[in-house]
Amino acid sequence: MALLNNIRQPTPVETGEPTPKLVGASWALLILNTLGSTGAQTVIPLPRSVIQIVTMGALMSAFALALVLNPRVKVRPSAYLMLLSLLLVTSIVASLDLESGLGALFRCFRFAVFVVTLWLLTPWWNGSFTFVRHHIRMFGAVLVSVVIGLAVSPGKAMPGTYGGRLAGAVWPLTPPQVGQYAAVIAGLAALLWLGKRLGYKPALAVIVPSLALLLLSHTRTATLGLVAGLVVALLSLALTSARARKVFAAVVVLGGFSAVVLGGLLQAWFLRGQSEENFSSLTGRAKVWDALLSAPRTINEYIFGVGLTDKSYDGLPIDNSWLAVYHEQGFVGIAIVASFLLVLIAVAVLRPPSLARACAIFLITYCVSASYTEAGLGDASPYLLHLALAATLLAQGGGRLREDDFIPKGRPA
Repeated sequence: MALLNNIRQPTPVETGEPTPKLVGASWALLILNTLGSTGAQTVIPLPRSVIQIVTMGALMSAFALALVLNPRVKVRPSAYLMLLSLLLVTSIVASLDLESGLGALFRCFRFAVFVVTLWLLTPWWNGSFTFVRHHIRMFGAVLVSVVIGLAVSPGKAMPGTYGGRLAGAVWPLTPPQVGQYAAVIAGLAALLWLGKRLGYKPALAVIVPSLALLLLSHTRTATLGLVAGLVVALLSLALTSARARKVFAAVVVLGGFSAVVLGGLLQAWFLRGQSEENFSSLTGRAKVWDALLSAPRTINEYIFGVGLTDKSYDGLPIDNSWLAVYHEQGFVGIAIVASFLLVLIAVAVLRPPSLARACAIFLITYCVSASYTEAGLGDASPYLLHLALAATLLAQGGGRLREDDFIPKGRPA
């Protein structure tokens, strides 16, 4: 990931003091913590307890580094983190009766350390692309491990249990995780190239392999999230950037051409060999959702939920952020999650056009679109880190977008 050093950083006048390297290390450790402890069969069997030790160790190390960097606990105001802290309090209240077992309190502790670490890093939230670089690097390193697993053991990397979809064979990652990470860093790299923060060679070095892994993972949610995020991000730049308008037009033309010429192949890829009934029920998700919604609940469970769980119901994954929050944190949790998403959207709309705003809009759009078939908006997860990254980009400190940031000098707009 050394090519990412080519991302042009704002001048010291734009960002103030240089960002310590330990900030990047703390952010990378937060990402490691959210990778989870379940997934495909790995080349070297990793006991669940070992994986949990690694992920929790990463979280505690991230907190320790953040505390070393910010010993006086000076923080910047953040509406996103304020609402996330309120969601944490709701989770603790819901988990205290132990309806979901002692594991709920452990998950609350993990969530608390996660949120506190983000608060400790807020002094470096200044609208620059520092955290974007760390985000791409760490998730890029995770995807490199996926490639290594595919090279070493193709059978375990694309097992029959997942229908031949690409999974992690070095670290246990499910195909949706692989697709998510690939889509996010591909979208960010594309926007950085558009804004001339990244040269075309390092951009291609990130985008092309990421798209290949996304296709091999057969993750429809990530693919649609990538397309939706890029379209909305490009539209946010279209009024101020001729280059963005040209790229948007090219995307529309290419998309229309692909739909006409490759329609059959695209349909086959999206169906993944499933029957129409299975496809219409979202691979069985709808049945779990119906069962969750029809289950009897007490007034307290309606309001605050049952406490933090492993995002499953009756042994099956919920795979919907809104229903997972409803189950775990009740209607109060849903209101809080909706509030921090609306706050981020409102701030993004009110900010002047800039590359930082476009990247934030991409991340917000991706998370909102993925929330329908993926859980993760109510607990420590990559989705909350994507949104935290959006919050860093929307923080005051970024510069206004100028036309010459997108149009090479000497050429007419």
